Order: sequence, then structure tokens, then C-alpha cells
Amino acid sequence: MREIRTERLLLRQWRPSDRELFANMNADPRVMEFFPGLLSSEESDATVERIENHWNKHGFGPYAVEVTADRTFAGFVGLMVPSFEAHFTPCVEIGWRLSVNYWGHGFATEAARAVVRHAFDVLGLEDLVSMTVPGNVRSRHVMEKLGMTRDPADDFDHPKVPEGHPLRRHLLYRLRKSN
Repeated sequence: MREIRTERLLLRQWRPSDRELFANMNADPRVMEFFPGLLSSEESDATVERIENHWNKHGFGPYAVEVTADRTFAGFVGLMVPSFEAHFTPCVEIGWRLSVNYWGHGFATEAARAVVRHAFDVLGLEDLVSMTVPGNVRSRHVMEKLGMTRDPADDFDHPKVPEGHPLRRHLLYRLRKSN
């Protein structure tokens, strides 16, 4: 299913018109604070290509998030199979990235709850993970609102972040389907 509606949001397929707004978002230091760097327009477009390829390969992926009140692209929320190996892979990760204009309104949590329901009820997944750096309090708060829990023994050094980089250490949160 390439479309999910919530009270205030439309989670949908990506459109060509989303790319410029996505690139602007990925060039914002506030949005990218907990990533190794800002993305150029080309890198941002390549991310959209990877998202579309992920959908084609797995039948799920990150949705473009549209705020229905103003029909504006706000970012993404969705599922990904991580492209690296770690003690908890293979797995399916839930993640999000929203433009600063849409922070603090509960949109990430609202969209993520809908994606969790879809993952468990439609896709039949049994568990999900999410990960972030220790300082990303906003994302950690969303994870906790989803009912995700963290075991410090699961924390790891992200293999795609260079050794010695301050963002290498990641916290892992898990959510199991409740029967």
C-alpha cells in the first residue's frame, strides 16, 4: 500500500515536486544536526532514488509525508531494511525526517504510529527497530511515544560513520508486535 491517511497527514508515494523541498530540508543544518553532514541537491536526489528502489525491491519504504491542511511536503516517515551489517540485522527499521517547520506538532509520531500499524497488521512484521545518536532527544522521544524500548546492551557503533566521529555511537530501540 503506497498511501496511508491519518487525521492530519497523507503518507504517499514520492512526487517529482517533492525533490526540491527534500533537498532544501537536507541542506538545513538543524534537520541534519545528527547526521554526518548536509546533503547536496544531487545527494538528496540520490536518496530519493534509493527510496524508490527500496519500494520496488521490498514493497515498502519511506513515505513522503504531506500535511493535508496545506497539501505541503513535510518530509518522510517509513520503513527501511538497513544496508549495513550489525548484531541486530537483518531487520526492518522505522525512521523519519521532517522539515523544521513541521517539528513540535506531533506529525512524526502520528505518521510513525500509522506506519507501525501498517508494518504489523498489513505487512505481518513481528518487530521493528529504530536508531539514533544519544543527543537526538526529539527522535528518542518519538521512539518512546511509539512504545519502543532500549536495552543499552544493543547500542552500537554505526558502521557507516567513520571511527572517531562524534556521531558514530548509536542507540537501538525495539518494538515487538503485541498479539
